[in-house]
Amino acid sequence: MGSSTSGVITELQRNSNSWTKVVDEIVKMERKIFPKHESLARQFDEELKKKNSGLLYIDMDGQVVGYVMYSWPSSLSASITKLAVKESNRRQGHGEALLKGAIAKCRTRKVQRILLHVDPTRSAAMNLYKKFGFQVDDLIQGYYSPDRPAHRMYLDFDSN
Repeated sequence: MGSSTSGVITELQRNSNSWTKVVDEIVKMERKIFPKHESLARQFDEELKKKNSGLLYIDMDGQVVGYVMYSWPSSLSASITKLAVKESNRRQGHGEALLKGAIAKCRTRKVQRILLHVDPTRSAAMNLYKKFGFQVDDLIQGYYSPDRPAHRMYLDFDSN
């Protein structure tokens, strides 16, 4: 049953030597996990080069097994734009570790709220977000595609 190493969470640095390798692995994972219209694969590089965004990934034995992307478009709120874990590495706490890391990163920006969108049929994801205190705000019709809505969820921080 695979090794029990939990993997290392790393923040992807723009000037890092492993940039290309990590981005390539993530793009491959994106294509596998997300339907075409939902995959960021094409604009991934540009997305990450934006100043106000970041990415954390988990590396196990030299393989990227999960990642989370986040951005802070304004000083008030941040959003978690992607959270994914390879199918063979699920149920090992990686998603939780990544979400925790992303929330911590967003908090250092002093934002008051974190937003995210999630497919209501992805119950594992929904449960993970709820566990961290995210609340469902709204059902957005046609978010992913005309027949696929998304729950908008948010987590508020005390302003102190």
